[in-house]
Amino acid sequence: MTSIKRDDSKQKWEETEFPLVCETCLGDNPYVRMTKETHGKKCKICEIPFTVFAWQAGTRGRLKKVEICRTCARSKNVCQVCIYDLQYGLPVQVRDKILAEEGCKDSVVAVPQSDANRSWMTNMQERDIEQGKAITACVPTNSAAAMKLQGMARMEPRYERNLPKLCSFFAKGECNRGGVCPFRHEMPRDRNDPLSKQNTKDRFFGANDPVAGGMMKRQKEKAEKRRAELKARGGEGDERAVSTLYVRFTEEGTQKRIAESDLRDKFYSFGEISSVRMHADKGAFVEFTTPQATQHAIASANRSNIGGRKIIVNWARVPKRGAVSAGPQPTPGVAGEGGAIRPIAPPGGFRTNASVAGFKASSSLGVPRPGGGGLGVP
Repeated sequence: MTSIKRDDSKQKWEETEFPLVCETCLGDNPYVRMTKETHGKKCKICEIPFTVFAWQAGTRGRLKKVEICRTCARSKNVCQVCIYDLQYGLPVQVRDKILAEEGCKDSVVAVPQSDANRSWMTNMQERDIEQGKAITACVPTNSAAAMKLQGMARMEPRYERNLPKLCSFFAKGECNRGGVCPFRHEMPRDRNDPLSKQNTKDRFFGANDPVAGGMMKRQKEKAEKRRAELKARGGEGDERAVSTLYVRFTEEGTQKRIAESDLRDKFYSFGEISSVRMHADKGAFVEFTTPQATQHAIASANRSNIGGRKIIVNWARVPKRGAVSAGPQPTPGVAGEGGAIRPIAPPGGFRTNASVAGFKASSSLGVPRPGGGGLGVP
């Protein structure tokens, strides 16, 4: 160790005590045992030797190793193994594209390709990391970008990415290990499948990443489908409500019943609340006085919790044409707009398509079953 530090050409070799990895790459086993090899290999981005960590990624996972050094990972705020964003779990290409589209171009870090420029940038990154500026350069600076990234975020662990690699002998029909084979006995993908041609540099630099391309294609198709549905029902413009959000209560966490007062306490800090409409124990509509307050609330409160119960917050949608409004309903037995009277249901309710003692109930006329009162009479 002393001889390495005395060598001027090895002053920048990286030594760390723990890797910078995401929850998926660690695996589902809460007890992780790692091996550490100082200066085990060169980083695939900056080509500087760094400390290599290896571990078994879960009970059924394969052996995983870090692929890039900690300095490069912190400069892009990505995992050292899968090269995915640590905050949103997205590929770098997707994250940087959204940041650029939403006016956060200053947050996109462009890593140079040449060795000399990359070496200079590495020195600048190390200085910025010491000052705490590196990670802040890869996060959204406005609520619009943050909300869009949260909508596409994949923060739930995807442990299927840790499965062992395919057994080449099984594909040729020559594997004789059977159930004790450490590799997967599945047939390989098509050779022309772009997902079978991935490399670390493309994923880190955010160029020609097939995973990112597939995600952006699905997102584009989803947006086109929504526009087509809106056009089919005769709507124009944005299908989102102007200043209303919908809070969905999930089954994760505690099953505490969320009341209107809990929602007001949660969202009052984002702006003036116009109304709160509860949707049984499934969710609630929260309406603000301004769209800016609604956007800020979605970006800040999405995937948070109320009293230990996880909530999903998103824009409320404009009801489809012909859908029942969530507003006040007419009172039974009282004339509403147009003079229409809604009959009161007798004990047992209305009977449809049934004949009793020569009387046939009709759901369209609202006639109660025989033995009950007259129309609108209890």
